[in-house]
Amino acid sequence: MTTTVLDQSLSRTGWPGAAAREATRAFLARAARLRAPAKDGSMDDVLLVVAELVANAIRHTDGPSSLHLELLDDAVDVCVADPSPRPPQPRTPRTDGTGGWGWFMLQRLATHIRIRPAAGGGKIICAELPW
Repeated sequence: MTTTVLDQSLSRTGWPGAAAREATRAFLARAARLRAPAKDGSMDDVLLVVAELVANAIRHTDGPSSLHLELLDDAVDVCVADPSPRPPQPRTPRTDGTGGWGWFMLQRLATHIRIRPAAGGGKIICAELPW
């Protein structure tokens, strides 16, 4: 049963990551009033995944992106759409600060990950996290 949804366009100017995190915090506060999270770290997990997916959409694409959050029966579905049809390219994580940890983190935190084409081009990456 869906009880709450957030749809937000991601600006390519200013601080899109900060705006996405702020909107996610407000969404999670509403979700928590409807149903308590499954564990203490659930909110932090959702915020980490949102931050990672939004950062990658902004960093690796040139066009409009959007964030969609949905509270499901036992999960929060985090979806980020971007204009690139290219799927994520997992890299070996490195300890020198050059990255590679995002896909590993996403796989660790999400119970289900989906990548599908977006209408009109691009892709949508969705990750379900326990709630």
